[in-house]
Amino acid sequence: MPAAHTPSVSRPEAGLGPAALEAIAAALRALLADTFTLYLKTKNFHWHLRGRHFRDYHLLFDEQAAELLAMTDDLAERARKLGATTLRSIGDIARHQRLADNDEVDVRDDRMLCELRDDNDRLTVFLREAHDVCGRHGDVATASLIENWVDQAERRSWFLRETATTD
Repeated sequence: MPAAHTPSVSRPEAGLGPAALEAIAAALRALLADTFTLYLKTKNFHWHLRGRHFRDYHLLFDEQAAELLAMTDDLAERARKLGATTLRSIGDIARHQRLADNDEVDVRDDRMLCELRDDNDRLTVFLREAHDVCGRHGDVATASLIENWVDQAERRSWFLRETATTD
């Protein structure tokens, strides 16, 4: 009976070594935690808005939250494609997040805009750092996804920055 052929690479992350996979998975895990954190903060502000700009800000926050939520699935699925695990619970998110929660009962709408702007700016920095990790390890697929998310984060920041600008 002939010996069974065992391919040298049997997983989709062909060409990426264990150190590369661990570094990329860690970057994706942190990005996912931050994205969930920013998603929930954006929805929190969306739900608790009041005042004369209610409708405009309510719609803006909802649009931005939907974009962030869509990102979460792509982030987690990319990690799984690489053979890595991803976040499993709210506690797991809390252990990996770098963005701060906002549990305040009463937040003024102008402060909501500024806080979300700053968080999106920080997320952009985190995305660029993860892109660098992917570049160092030759993971062009993850880097390509991240490039789109950088553009989305910059757009969210821009909208929030322009909305928060006063005459």
